[in-house]
Amino acid sequence: MKQLGSQTWQYTTRPVILGSSAVVGPEEGEGPLTSDFDFIYDSLKMGEKTWEKAERALFEKASKLALINASLEQEQLEFFVGGDLMNQIISSSFAARQLGVPYLGVFGACSTSMESLAIASMIVDSGGGKYALAGTSSHNCTVEKQFRYPTEYGSQKPPTAQYTVTGSGCAVIGRDDGTSAGPHVVMATMGRIMDLGLKDPFNMGAAMAPAAADTITAHFRDTALSPGYYDLIVTGDLASVGLPIAKDLLAKEGIPMEQTEFNDCGLLIYDLDKQKYVIAGGSGCGCSATVTYGHILKRMKKGELKRVLVVATGALLSPLSYQQGETIPCVAHAVALEMGGDEA
Repeated sequence: MKQLGSQTWQYTTRPVILGSSAVVGPEEGEGPLTSDFDFIYDSLKMGEKTWEKAERALFEKASKLALINASLEQEQLEFFVGGDLMNQIISSSFAARQLGVPYLGVFGACSTSMESLAIASMIVDSGGGKYALAGTSSHNCTVEKQFRYPTEYGSQKPPTAQYTVTGSGCAVIGRDDGTSAGPHVVMATMGRIMDLGLKDPFNMGAAMAPAAADTITAHFRDTALSPGYYDLIVTGDLASVGLPIAKDLLAKEGIPMEQTEFNDCGLLIYDLDKQKYVIAGGSGCGCSATVTYGHILKRMKKGELKRVLVVATGALLSPLSYQQGETIPCVAHAVALEMGGDEA
């Protein structure tokens, strides 16, 4: 691996995603990406007694399916890099008990999907391990209860609010033996903390947009590429409020985003016209994870997309920081995925 500029890693061995999985809840299964998910639960409880146990089951299901899709036995896995939104990242930590491999718990809020993928790819690229699993999860009822109001409370939400995705996405990363078409993990741009003073936990899109724009700007500065290099650039969960803000910020930086398709996972996973309860769109760790490891990777394998930049965004607040009147620091991590040979 070598460093490009100040924030970007280039993986010289181009690790490959051997298999992935996207497991979701019933609301996500009713959205436009239904056919791209590996498993859809018909209940938010998922057969468990609590929401938190349901999220753990969600994560365990996704990790097992990712190994199956990678044609690997659990004993062959060497590292697990994961995180989630729960206090002390208990969903990933408890899921790690079932895997029985060295575990690196990471927290980047909703940016955890690409943070874990970048670190797992670093392990493989450096020769530190042959196979590594990257994954994350979120559950609407666990997140709403922890960060906002219990689901049973039935509180009204403003138009800027987003709907936490119930889903888990996992990917198995391995060394390319020279025969794989991909998707390859070729670069990762690690983001800086951005905080423009927003305090409203019901307006995550506006809070995270500056972080997304900053990381995208850094990626093109470090790599000397332009947006047109990619067939798709997708942010994590800025949704309908944050994506236009990010576009405006990038335009001010002179980044020509009109050269490519620029979209958001929070807008892709739901039908905002039919599923009006999602309000501004999707959010949560499971948002970018399930869209990337389900929908986007399937499009890449079909030949519809060759190069994709996934920019997962995260709002790093806690219930305690909000109660103490703190502003919301945000971060975005980007990972570049490519099909085919070494053409970068």
